[in-house]
Amino acid sequence: MAARRPDGPPPPPVVQRLRIRYAKRGRLRFTSHRDVARAVERALGRGKVPVAFSAGFSPHPKVSWMGAAPTGVASEAEYVEIGLQRACDPAAVREALDAGLPRGLDVLEVVEAAPGEGGLAERLEASAWRIELPGLSEAAARAAVAAFVAAEQVVVERRTKGGMRDVDVRFAVLDMTVMGDAGDRLHPISPGTTGPYAIIEAVVQHTTPAVRPDDVLTALRQVAALELSEPHRATRLAQGRLTGRSGIVDPLEVDRSAATIPAAAGPPEDRRPQVPPSRDTEGVTRLPASAGRP
Repeated sequence: MAARRPDGPPPPPVVQRLRIRYAKRGRLRFTSHRDVARAVERALGRGKVPVAFSAGFSPHPKVSWMGAAPTGVASEAEYVEIGLQRACDPAAVREALDAGLPRGLDVLEVVEAAPGEGGLAERLEASAWRIELPGLSEAAARAAVAAFVAAEQVVVERRTKGGMRDVDVRFAVLDMTVMGDAGDRLHPISPGTTGPYAIIEAVVQHTTPAVRPDDVLTALRQVAALELSEPHRATRLAQGRLTGRSGIVDPLEVDRSAATIPAAAGPPEDRRPQVPPSRDTEGVTRLPASAGRP
């Protein structure tokens, strides 16, 4: 017996793909990936962004997430791709989406996916992390990093969906350095923090299972008996393709560069349709009005 199909016409196809870089900051670092996904989907609805949907009895928006940062970790480089059923100005989508998200979930950039340049996920080979360690002296941090770098293997036990697994953190970490004193901190845990304050930056290649900042600290404890007296804060600074030993290439650079190449003019019927814009008092073109930040 053939499966019954939903009534009505199929949903419109995807005519444009947009790639979005967003940040997870402040207290929003404690938001789970599932809650972030819900917030983004609600913001797309509020901003009247014409997201395409899958077919079937339970249509889902065409939204693809790329390796979200763990709960409790901040990030300046999270990525998501959306498929649209009508073409839109990426700048207008960025403004509409950012307006519908709470502060701390900040849309940094939206670019159109360049055709024929491959998927976004395959460009995310490694992450650059900054780990801030209040209460730890720079000398202690340097000693721990030196012991870690000298080790051939540092295996830690991690709980995954499939149970406990051994993860070789040393294999995944391509580079690790200590970044000077507290004046170099990116987002201090407390503006009034005084005393020792070490900062470690590491380039970590993406593996399965993923090596997280907590795994890096566990590895440092193992090789150097590192003891932390205060909570740490981790921030993902970048994601992208590896270049050389530890350089990271911006994954949106290919799409951004393609957008700067002028397209050949075609007849009016071949030109890409745009979402009808509205203009505010300053003359900024945007998508139809959306709710402001909560």
